[in-house]
Amino acid sequence: MSAQPADPTGSSPAGPPASGPSPATGSAAHVLKPGWFTVNVLNRLVAWTTRRGISVWGSRVLAVRGRKSGEWRRTPVNLLTVDGAQYLVAPRGHVQWTHNMRAAGGGELHLGKHVQEFTAVEVADDAKPPLLRAYLKRWKAEVGVFFDGVGPDSSDAELRAAAPKHPVFRITTTGFAGPAA
Repeated sequence: MSAQPADPTGSSPAGPPASGPSPATGSAAHVLKPGWFTVNVLNRLVAWTTRRGISVWGSRVLAVRGRKSGEWRRTPVNLLTVDGAQYLVAPRGHVQWTHNMRAAGGGELHLGKHVQEFTAVEVADDAKPPLLRAYLKRWKAEVGVFFDGVGPDSSDAELRAAAPKHPVFRITTTGFAGPAA
């Protein structure tokens, strides 16, 4: 699944994240494209179960407006909760949904017929280590391969070194849109 990491304020994980994109958001940014099996089997299976209201370890279907087309784009993600705050981490790097999120500033999370609208602020790299640690603790078996040997037991310095490659967005619920159409 594609889901997501970031923050450089030095505050606690639940503290306010710094705004602004990571320095690695240019055209040479880190991206690991999913393989055929992930796109055609795993992501479709997780999205199918999530659309039916079954969350697989925190899964949601992220809907965000395309930055060029304005059309809704959907992808399965893992919703991370740390100290009551919610985050989306991009384990595959600066992928399309992260670029769209920066442009749109928010979107929707779908779980079955329930739709949660939210705004998003990108977390600065220096604030990402505790978030990446929590994300990897929960989903390392699923996404660990995208972190080049960095895991939940890695040092803060190792997690900070990986941070620019993995966007993280803190999301704030703005309302419930009600049942999906």
